[in-house]
Amino acid sequence: MRSKLKKVVFFGCALDCDEKHEAIEEKLSGRYSGPLVDDPLKPIIGMLAENTPRDQWRIGPSIPVPGWLRPIPPPEALAGITVENCIRFLDQDGCRQYATEVQNTVTSSILPDFPCLIAVDHALCGGAYTALAGHYGRKNLSLIVLDSHTDAVPMSRLANAILYDAETNPRSVHDRANPYLYDRTESYNASSFIHHLLADEVLDPRDLYIIGISDYPEKKAFRINDPRIAEYVEVYSALKRRGTTLITKHDFQMQPTKVKSLLKKIRTPYAYISIDMDIGARNAVEGVRFKNWQGLGEKQIYRLASMLCESGRNLELVGLDVTEINPRTAGRSLGDRVDRTYQIAANLISKLVFEQAV
Repeated sequence: MRSKLKKVVFFGCALDCDEKHEAIEEKLSGRYSGPLVDDPLKPIIGMLAENTPRDQWRIGPSIPVPGWLRPIPPPEALAGITVENCIRFLDQDGCRQYATEVQNTVTSSILPDFPCLIAVDHALCGGAYTALAGHYGRKNLSLIVLDSHTDAVPMSRLANAILYDAETNPRSVHDRANPYLYDRTESYNASSFIHHLLADEVLDPRDLYIIGISDYPEKKAFRINDPRIAEYVEVYSALKRRGTTLITKHDFQMQPTKVKSLLKKIRTPYAYISIDMDIGARNAVEGVRFKNWQGLGEKQIYRLASMLCESGRNLELVGLDVTEINPRTAGRSLGDRVDRTYQIAANLISKLVFEQAV
């Protein structure tokens, strides 16, 4: 899929602004179960370097991130790591600022070569995609996302759906008294960045393919009269009405040939692939930030990657990212085995970018 005339440029950004209480407690505890690797770019490059000819790639810049926003903060930054500070960062559109840094890096330091971003926060994908859309033309570039989550839900609709669950579900894990579910801004973040790419008309919904999602609402959700749920499910309905291809994990598992036929309908000459590693959460991998859905197994992920390769014979891949790795737990010992988050990420890059067998 990738033009051999372009060198692959790996670059990173270890932004980790997860505001969940458990993520913050994990940072503050300092008791990490994985190897002490702050930036996922380093171990993945190390694995790729073993089998990939050095003349095909180079290492580009890593975008600097202050200590309190890194996955493994230095001791002097611990005082700044609070739920309040993380919420403030998100609500003030901090993720968009870093996505813009990614965009500027791709434009000024990488193009016309092939950008390969290895990062923590998935929202950074939007910056790389925006740079490539500007370079190749919006009408010429598709976005293919492998993810357990749709990442196109505005913050207000997500918060309202959570509140509905807290109020009506006796087994809800959410607390309606949580002050951070109220008065949130419509920020650009890991769960909404695709919404913003569409709203800003950087991305045509007909050129968006999201594969492997587990958060597509159940049928009964579309019949609930509560306006909070009606607005939430409308996000998914609107995507489909506007031509976006949404392929659930169940769809892929039950009808893989259908997935292959849908991918063959891609109408643009170029594509960007974004891989959220929680596509394999609690199944193939454990070292990811969000594990509320069980993802695909390792062989299923590789099968999906093979389908992308097969469908892309007349499609040039011009960029790729791998995100949502949690360096605090990735690569940790799991009894008689070791978590394979880094290795699977490296294997996917080998297959999709360098066309190597895995």
